[in-house]
Amino acid sequence: MPISADYRPDPRLPILGADFADPVTAADFPSLRLRWRNDRASATVGLGALTDAGWLAHFGRFEPLPGNLPGPLAQRYHGHQFRVYNPELGDGRGFTFAQLREAGTGRLLDLATKGSGVTPWSRSGDGRLTLKGGVREVLAAGLLEALGVPTSRAFSLIETGEALVRQDEPSPTRSAVLVRLSHSHIRFGTFQRPAALERPDLVRKLVDYTLDIYFPHRAGEADPGVALLGEACLGAARLTAAWMAAGFVHGVLNTDNMNITGESFDYGPYRFLPHNDPNFVAAYFDHSGLYSFGRQPEAVFWNLRQLAGCLLMAGSPEDGLVEVLNGFGDLYRAALAGAVLKRLGLVSRGGEADSRLVNAAFRALAAGGPDIRWEPFFFDWFCGDEARALAGPRGGIYQREDFVDFRREMAAAEPDRPERLDHPLFGRDEPVELLIDRIEALWATIAADDDWSGFDAMMDEIEVARTGWGLQPA
Repeated sequence: MPISADYRPDPRLPILGADFADPVTAADFPSLRLRWRNDRASATVGLGALTDAGWLAHFGRFEPLPGNLPGPLAQRYHGHQFRVYNPELGDGRGFTFAQLREAGTGRLLDLATKGSGVTPWSRSGDGRLTLKGGVREVLAAGLLEALGVPTSRAFSLIETGEALVRQDEPSPTRSAVLVRLSHSHIRFGTFQRPAALERPDLVRKLVDYTLDIYFPHRAGEADPGVALLGEACLGAARLTAAWMAAGFVHGVLNTDNMNITGESFDYGPYRFLPHNDPNFVAAYFDHSGLYSFGRQPEAVFWNLRQLAGCLLMAGSPEDGLVEVLNGFGDLYRAALAGAVLKRLGLVSRGGEADSRLVNAAFRALAAGGPDIRWEPFFFDWFCGDEARALAGPRGGIYQREDFVDFRREMAAAEPDRPERLDHPLFGRDEPVELLIDRIEALWATIAADDDWSGFDAMMDEIEVARTGWGLQPA
């Protein structure tokens, strides 16, 4: 394969040993058809020069990358699913394929799969992914990155030529294998498994590994478990705040769907909000609204408490863990203020001034109800340009009494990089949105006519949004 100087393999997962992952073999698919490759992301890890044939070899047949993992590893973990403990989990239709360093930052990244075949943890599943599911994940990861959410990046989508039967969509349906690029696939549930097996030695081993690999600035502290929980709380607070500012509902916030480095991943029944609605639910099977939009901070905190319980087993002091958990609320509120200001394109004034503005924004969104869609609100008011907001298609709504306090707070704020308003994105009347009707329409043309033009156009729009907003996290 063409090797770039930016390709820096660094397979670290084997350090954990056989208690944490199993060697597996990828499925032998009937056919491989490249549907999407993330050329921008691949360039950051030295794989941008791969030909399409090479791409299919590595991300469809999973031939090992040079100097990397000699074969795929399916990770072991447990987890709470809708707060019911499940010890039968693990990578059931995916594996870690490679680990490598990112150019510029030097941070370790995983290339991991979804739909790559049966593993010891598949239970009764077929280990496959529907093409529709892959399309949805590519779209979600792209727009979340554009909106400044710490997220895994969809790296590759290959159609694999199998007919799958699924209860929740018309069958048979087409199959695919997805590869995603993420900082870590060490989940909260990765700690839960050795804790449930009453192996504090393995919990401690995982804590030391995680600090050494992902949080070296905290390695060597007096209590590693407390240090790790502190980093997990900080990352989770920032992630949850970014979801809320983006109007994103993950849908399945189980402990096995949260990773230790605070990145969003695994997009199944997600939704973007059409308008402000704390009770909005993404998953059709979430009958109690446990993971509704407004309850996401609560769900994340509950998951952090489960992680803390694992660290307690490993010998961390209860008072130290409780102190860290008690700080989550303040971390989240500060992160939410920062995320909302970031989405509005404003400079932080600190303290009470930021709180007043953020609270006024949420009151305005609530008062607007269905008349104000979530994404257009942030689009209209970006960089605090009131004249632009009032001249736009929703200008009449913004002149209502419900918006007086918000407009007053916005007038007192300072724009951050207002030159961004010169970008073509802000010459449009409407922002880039990814509501469910749009997703279904894109899929309908693929399913009926193998017409990918709508998908390609949407990905182009998302790229315009990414460059226009300038919000992508570091």
